[in-house]
Amino acid sequence: MRRALIIGIGAGDPDHLTVQAIKALNRVDVFLVAEKGSDKDDLVRLRREICDRFVTDRTYRIVAFEQPRREEVSVSYTATVADWHAAIARRYEALLADEVRDGECAGFLVWGDPSLYDSTLRILDTVKAGGFPLDYEVIPGISSIQVLAARHRIPLNGIGEAVEITTGRRLTEEGLGRAASTVVMLDGTCAFRALDAGGVDIHWGAYLGTEDEILISGPLEEVGDEIARVRARARAAKGWIMDTYLLRRPQKS
Repeated sequence: MRRALIIGIGAGDPDHLTVQAIKALNRVDVFLVAEKGSDKDDLVRLRREICDRFVTDRTYRIVAFEQPRREEVSVSYTATVADWHAAIARRYEALLADEVRDGECAGFLVWGDPSLYDSTLRILDTVKAGGFPLDYEVIPGISSIQVLAARHRIPLNGIGEAVEITTGRRLTEEGLGRAASTVVMLDGTCAFRALDAGGVDIHWGAYLGTEDEILISGPLEEVGDEIARVRARARAAKGWIMDTYLLRRPQKS
């Protein structure tokens, strides 16, 4: 039986790690770290720094591996992602079989929180469903949504109101929903620019929790173009970007 810990490591600041996460790090024998191309070396380096800083009472190994790339969407987005996840599941199963000895514990260090727009849990469920002997625990982490609200010093919701969490793709397809507050993640196209900006405020953040953090907020019709320009420059300079934003309409009286 192989064991694994899926550990949320926060949005970029090593200080985001909880006491529970640090204890979990010190139970891991083998950290499996995906490499996603040279333009995202920062993400691998942070994971290594976290291990060096917080693992204090045991030896451990780090196994870096190349994560399968997602193909361009051909038939449908859902089918393309399903094929991609199946390829990752095969890679994970091979790694767990070859790199983790029976009785050892593997560690997956998940950016933010494992429950929010991350597929590690679904992929490991696929591995288990295929008959591989695996047991795992999940350690929650601080998400970029929590950091965004903290950095802008705002609550996520209006009094007694709901919050919607969605993606840039769905915002493009569906527009703003009924909730007064909408958090948008995984937006590679600045989908907010296609909205009717009247009366909508935006609180945007990129590289949250890191030394490269960028924050912009204000009425969408006034700062939307600025955000798009700043985002494009930052992505070109660094080679990658992770950003999150909150859209808010006036609260109903």
